[in-house]
Amino acid sequence: DVVETQEHFKSRWRSIWIMYLTMFLSSVGFSIVIMSVWPYLQKIDPTADASFLGWIIASYSIGQMVASPLFGLWSNYRPRREPLVISTAISVAANCLYAYVHVPHSHNKYYMLTARALVGFGAGNVAVVRSYIAGATSLTERTSAMANTSACQAVGFILGPVFQTCFTLIGEEGVTWKFLCLQLNMYTAPVLFGALLGVINIILIFAIFREHRVDDMGRPCKSINSDGEGNDVLDQNTEGSIDHVAVVALNVLFFVILFVFAVFETIATPLTMDMYSWTRKEAVFYNGIILSVIGIESVIVFMVVKTLSKKTGERAILHAGLLIVLIGFFILLPWGKKLPNIQWQEIKNNSIPRTAPTEMLMPFWSFQEMQLPSNHTAEPVGCPVTQSWCLNTPMIYLAQYISSDVLIGLGYPVCNVMSYTLYSKVLGPKPQGVYMGWLTASGSGARILGPVFVSQIYTHLGPRWAFSLICGVVVVSVLLLEIVYKRLIAFSVRYGRMQE
Repeated sequence: DVVETQEHFKSRWRSIWIMYLTMFLSSVGFSIVIMSVWPYLQKIDPTADASFLGWIIASYSIGQMVASPLFGLWSNYRPRREPLVISTAISVAANCLYAYVHVPHSHNKYYMLTARALVGFGAGNVAVVRSYIAGATSLTERTSAMANTSACQAVGFILGPVFQTCFTLIGEEGVTWKFLCLQLNMYTAPVLFGALLGVINIILIFAIFREHRVDDMGRPCKSINSDGEGNDVLDQNTEGSIDHVAVVALNVLFFVILFVFAVFETIATPLTMDMYSWTRKEAVFYNGIILSVIGIESVIVFMVVKTLSKKTGERAILHAGLLIVLIGFFILLPWGKKLPNIQWQEIKNNSIPRTAPTEMLMPFWSFQEMQLPSNHTAEPVGCPVTQSWCLNTPMIYLAQYISSDVLIGLGYPVCNVMSYTLYSKVLGPKPQGVYMGWLTASGSGARILGPVFVSQIYTHLGPRWAFSLICGVVVVSVLLLEIVYKRLIAFSVRYGRMQE
């Protein structure tokens, strides 16, 4: 048996910490603008509507879905430093492009769409990160390492909105540097900061990251990605086939988990603007605070499940997490009688004055003919009358919204880390780059459909239909977990090389 030296152990964990950092920066790249995309889009291109917002948010995940299997395949045959550096460089360039989407005189929304798609393409390195951590940890280390990875991802989701919230102090106008054609404001400063973090990440990958691999027992093994930096021996315990039923089931479960969370984070800004008459700036600021608190809750959950999984096992915790998410979305269903405030938008026909008696007599079809007084310059707030459900769907009270946030913030991290952990254990000692690429791609597919779901189902049918459908999807996922429960075991346990 090969015994791991202290030097090998330290080098292995330094490299894993660099992967934690890369995961953190990947999630920051997504969350740092998520609360401000809609108001910034309205500012730079008034022709963009809520449906286009869904595609802009989804474009990040489209890019990641395309890139993840490619980077995963790359990492199966070449040193992982190559795809890590290239992908991070793409993200840096894309963030810089996002900072300049206001410059063109037309089609600005398409430049924003391109920038977010390229940021997502760079984030395809998540598959490389997860495959490296799976191969560089023993079976007993795996749950803790995956929890730490997800915790770093959660911290990225925390600090992204925090950075955005802090940058709101710069204001919508900010400072203009004409010689650079750059407006440094609450919308562009966060992405430029993200680009700076990406440059730092590239430097650290070159300086610290090294290729390492251990088997399920923790013994050093030769990695197919080796670039001559290690003297590990070849792993002899790769015989056996992967349980592809378990692999497919976990991909489906991961898709559902990411889908419901994508709906949750995407719907936050439009839902609160509709229900609580928040302005664009208020929605960005308050939801930034709320999501930051949820992120802190998630990090605590990641730390707890590392210990709890040793007593109950990953499968039972995944089951509990799905049930908590189900309760969280059930609470969001509109139950009361009070209707949300209606937003009266300005229109060309100003022949009808806005007076209380007239409004009371107006039939539904003529609501859109009403407008604010011509001298009114404030931003319209409330539920847009163009969303017909606003006129007959009860509002979701703030207490409901906060309670749902807390429960989803508890259930999502549990499901996330347990899915990754079980997936890596089912795959075992086989090269995991492509498989992790497909898992990341399934999550990216969920992030594509989530915003589109919000922009279509929520916009046209309202929160009652949207959240009812989500509850139904989660119920189906719980039933699927019950069916494949006994198959979700580690590769080494399945072939009798280790005890569960």
